[in-house]
Amino acid sequence: MAQEKRSKRSVLHRNRKEQLENAVQDQAKATAKYLRLSPRKARSIVNAIRGQKVDKAFEILEFSPRKAARIVQKILKSAVANAENNFDLETEHLVVSEAYVNDGPRMKRVWPRGRGRADILMKRMSHITVVVKDTSKNLAG
Repeated sequence: MAQEKRSKRSVLHRNRKEQLENAVQDQAKATAKYLRLSPRKARSIVNAIRGQKVDKAFEILEFSPRKAARIVQKILKSAVANAENNFDLETEHLVVSEAYVNDGPRMKRVWPRGRGRADILMKRMSHITVVVKDTSKNLAG
């Protein structure tokens, strides 16, 4: 008797995986990790583009003088490219559905002070994620 090869995962896991594979993808994501940029400074830029159409978000980032805007612009461009190439979504219908900044690790540096003391200087890092969603299906249905 030939024994059937069984999956090591549960049936629920297999069913969930099949549902995800068969589901229509209407969003794409891009993440940049370990950026040497303070999360507090990056959040103001990310909050400005959240909920905007992609074209409008690119305009906001293009005319912002901050370092965070250049970095978020690259991430948004990557998310749009992922949407076009991986999921065949059209750029004109894309909206920034989610955009958030998480804290990364901190590099701790010593800052010498007077009278032989020392303070610890935190050099903060960020993880920035941008998710773009296709709105054409919502308007049609």
